[in-house]
Parts: sequence; structure tokens; C-alpha cells
Amino acid sequence: MTPATWGAALGATLAAGLLLVATGLVAARRPRLATRVAPYVRDVPRLTSRPVPTTSAARGVFGPLLGTAADAVERVLGGATSVRRRLQRAGLTASVAEFRVQQVVWGLVGFAVAAAYSLLKALTHPGGVVAPVLLCLTAFAAGVLLRDQHLTSQVKQRERRILEEFPTVAELLALSVAAGESPVSALDRVVRRSGGELSRDLATVLAEVRTGEPVGAAFDRMAASTGLPLVSRFAQGVAVAVERGTPLADVLHAQAADVREAGRRELIETAARREVAMMVPVVFLVLPVTVLFAFWPGVVGLSLTTP
Repeated sequence: MTPATWGAALGATLAAGLLLVATGLVAARRPRLATRVAPYVRDVPRLTSRPVPTTSAARGVFGPLLGTAADAVERVLGGATSVRRRLQRAGLTASVAEFRVQQVVWGLVGFAVAAAYSLLKALTHPGGVVAPVLLCLTAFAAGVLLRDQHLTSQVKQRERRILEEFPTVAELLALSVAAGESPVSALDRVVRRSGGELSRDLATVLAEVRTGEPVGAAFDRMAASTGLPLVSRFAQGVAVAVERGTPLADVLHAQAADVREAGRRELIETAARREVAMMVPVVFLVLPVTVLFAFWPGVVGLSLTTP
């Protein structure tokens, strides 16, 4: 293909993209018929300002294609149960199908970057077609896998924040229970007074309890859904304490002490690893320079005195 043909193709692609964006903006700004008629109807209460979800033209056009591609990715990769559990552990409300669509979008971004690079390289240095095609396919696969790795990193970050919040939340629960409040009242107080990932999980437990589920069953479900052994033991301990009537404050204090001790051990292990890593620049950068400064004057003196 000549440069003029490539330019025409790129121009047509850009024009189609701008047309889709403009169509989506027009569709999003168009008010509904009920919204326009509501001010003139006296017997109908005014509508609230709650945003109404709209479907853009781009989603209507590319949605089925993305869904088909997501189904293909699901058939190739599999592991829907693992993905669903990681989504739950990451605190995300997306379903497995929506996550597969996100993987396809990330893959398409990588495909587009590789295609743009291949196009620029073809304009400057024309060559074969096999290498650019393989590069684009590799970039697509890398984008799909990168989204999966990003989900794993989201899970680790959220669980790290939960471990940081856990001792404080457990102590607050223990103090509330020791003050004479019931487990549900103490849980409600802690959820209202605190904020964070663990507080959101406890808010979910509180909502389940208020819908009629037993406290022990709600905490058992929390223990089954979490991926942290410490939090799982905490939830199981609370469930057992509520069912058998054991002192809940002592259980919570012991759980908080265990988490603090685990955090202290992890900090010591991290410091030991960092201490070894700190020796790398000292040995490979500082020490050679020091040896060079120490021996260089002697080498120069010997070269001057030796005939």
C-alpha cells in the first residue's frame, strides 16, 4: 500500500471514531420524554435528580462484538470460579463477564499500540507482514494477561489495607462489647465510626444480620469469602462466641493481639530482606570506587618511578 492509501485509511478511521463520539454525546444529552413532561403534570411528583443510565451508540455498536470476544477469552482461559473469587476479594462489583470484557478492552489497547508501531515502521522501512501480525497478536495477549495480573495486585493491595485496619477495628469491637453493648450494636457503632475496606465487609455482615440472618451465619459467610487466614479466624471466633455465649471481648482482644504480632513478624522479615538488598549498592558501587581511590595514587607513583 502506498502512503496515500495509508493516510486515507487512517483518516477514515479517525472520522468514524469522531462520529461515534459525537453520536454518543448527543444521545447522552437528550432528555427523556418523561423528564420533559413531568413539570406539566400536577398529579405526578417531581422526578428526582438521580442520573439515568444511558446507552451510548458506541456501546450499542461494539457491545455485542466485545461480548463475543469476551466469551472467546473465557473459553480459552477458563477459571471463572477463580476470577469470581478474586473479584469478591478485591471488593469489585463487576461480574465475570464484565471482567472478561475489560480484558478484551485491555487487549485491544495493546493491539492498537502494536498496530500503530507496525504501521509507522512499515511506512519508514517496508518489510514482511508476518512479523507485524505476530506483534499485534502478542500485544493483544499481553493486554489480556496484564488485566488479570492487575486484578491480582488489586486483591493484594486490598488485603494489605484490611490487615492494617484489623487491629483497630477489633479493639473497637472489643471495647464496645466490654461496655455492655450487644454484638450487633457494637458492630453498628464500629461501622458508623470507621471507614475502610474491613468496615465495608463488616457493613455487609451488618446488612445481612438486619435482614434476618443469624449473626453466626453472617460471620461464617464472611470467613468463607475472605482470603486472609487472620480475618477468617476472627470471623469464625466471633461466630463461635455468639453461638456458645463465650466472652466476646476476650476473643476480640486476642485476635487483635495475634494480628499485631503477625504484623511485627512481617516487619522484621521485611527489614531483614531490605538489609540484604542494601548491601548490593555498597558492594557493587561504593566499594569499587573506594578501592580505586585507594590504589590509584600508588599505581600512578609506580608508573612514574619505574623506568
